[in-house]
Amino acid sequence: MAAPAERQIARSASTVMAGFVLSSLFGLANRMLYTRAFGSGQQLDAFFAANRLPDILFNLMAGGALASAFLPSFAALLAQGDRTRAWQMASAIGNLLILALGPAAGLLALAAPWVVKHILAPGFSDPQQIQLTVSLLRVQLVAPIIFGISGLLMAILNAQQHFRLPALAPSFHWLGWILGTLLLVPRIGISGLAWGVLLGATLHLAIQLPGLRGMRPRYVPTLGLKDPSVRQVGRLMVPRLFGVAVVQLNFLVNLILASGMPAGSLTGITLGIAIMLMPQVVIAQAVAIAALPTFSRQAATGKLAELRRSLASTLRGVIFLSLPASLGLILLRVPLVTVLFQRGEFDSNSTGLVAWALLWYSTGLVGHSLVEIVSRAFYALKDTRTPVTVGAAAMALNVVLSIGLSRLFLRLGWPPHGGLALANSIATGLEAIALVWLARRRLAGIEIARIRPGIAASLLATAAMGLGLVLWLVATEGRPAGLIALGGVGLGAAVYWLASLGLGSPEARQLPRLILARRS
Repeated sequence: MAAPAERQIARSASTVMAGFVLSSLFGLANRMLYTRAFGSGQQLDAFFAANRLPDILFNLMAGGALASAFLPSFAALLAQGDRTRAWQMASAIGNLLILALGPAAGLLALAAPWVVKHILAPGFSDPQQIQLTVSLLRVQLVAPIIFGISGLLMAILNAQQHFRLPALAPSFHWLGWILGTLLLVPRIGISGLAWGVLLGATLHLAIQLPGLRGMRPRYVPTLGLKDPSVRQVGRLMVPRLFGVAVVQLNFLVNLILASGMPAGSLTGITLGIAIMLMPQVVIAQAVAIAALPTFSRQAATGKLAELRRSLASTLRGVIFLSLPASLGLILLRVPLVTVLFQRGEFDSNSTGLVAWALLWYSTGLVGHSLVEIVSRAFYALKDTRTPVTVGAAAMALNVVLSIGLSRLFLRLGWPPHGGLALANSIATGLEAIALVWLARRRLAGIEIARIRPGIAASLLATAAMGLGLVLWLVATEGRPAGLIALGGVGLGAAVYWLASLGLGSPEARQLPRLILARRS
């Protein structure tokens, strides 16, 4: 029988997963709409180049870096019964976010022409495309300020085991994009998509505000520069900021390299990684978000044996889900991209560009999923330095591999943007291996004996699923892409679950209960 902590993680994870599944559906609808409107040409490349900097600013100042530093500290104060200090700390962090993000957005808006030409898209040669990127960037720079406060609110709610509204927030974010595409794009073109980003940020914040009711929040107009808890968040955040900066630098390198590749390459890698991240978000990020408060309480109370057990069970469950998802994306990539995007201005050439990137990104799905979980264990221990150091090394390797592999692909006559995707997968896989090894040392083991049987069963069941999908693809050759994709997903899921059940996988038996756990 699962321990109470594991049951709590499972219940919370099922809630977050449900929200992320909904978010994935909204995200798919959004991408289907804007790819139909713009295809994979210069306009969409300009939008993605402009969108990268606001995304970097959010992640650098207020995204994962803040949550990993703030949530354990906030949860520890709540566990100690000191709600007054907890809300003082939250108020101070919110005030500091606004003071940091506001001026940064203003300066970047002024420097937008230089930033686009020299940082975001130096490979763009068309003056009109450059000017379009500048205007799209300026519209979107307000979004990180809103997202900063929304990210803080999400961490506050999650720390108190409130997951439903934060899990819905990404869906409302995509809803803003959808409304921008449907209502504004017909009137003002690609700029409507940029205004949709701003609307999405506002909805991301608004849907979470009702969650504060009953929590007796208290806003304090302070910066808390002398508050030990605020300083602790700052100390934990500095190495995490460095790690996020390195990751974002890698994205910038990929953007710069792709901007100098054939038209559509930037769109190819952007949509390719977005499709790969959909199962990663549902499988790993949902579980990681649900697990961090539990991991943090276990670490704060010195229950390292419980932490080891919870981490082992969580890793085993994530591997059980991510292995078949990885192979499924690899085998079904072309019909999936076709049925999702191939309409309007998005033609078969565009499909080929995205499917090529998806092939190589999908090989890294398991690595991405493991990194999400193991890094949360370090954050719960208030150790942001270790995962950041490992992540920085992995991303440095990613940059080197991106340059080398894209050139190798070009010499082989292959679309070079596939090399960028493969580099990401290799670097992330090595990062996952290093983090698991270091976690074993830090926790005096992570109960490998609990993980090994599940991995063996998952590998064998994935092989059976792969064989079934290959036979399905042969049997349905020439049939409509929708039939191939949807039938393949259903067949693959059924074969994998039945094979896992036959091999005695605990996760196969527990999966129905996990799906129904959120109802209990």
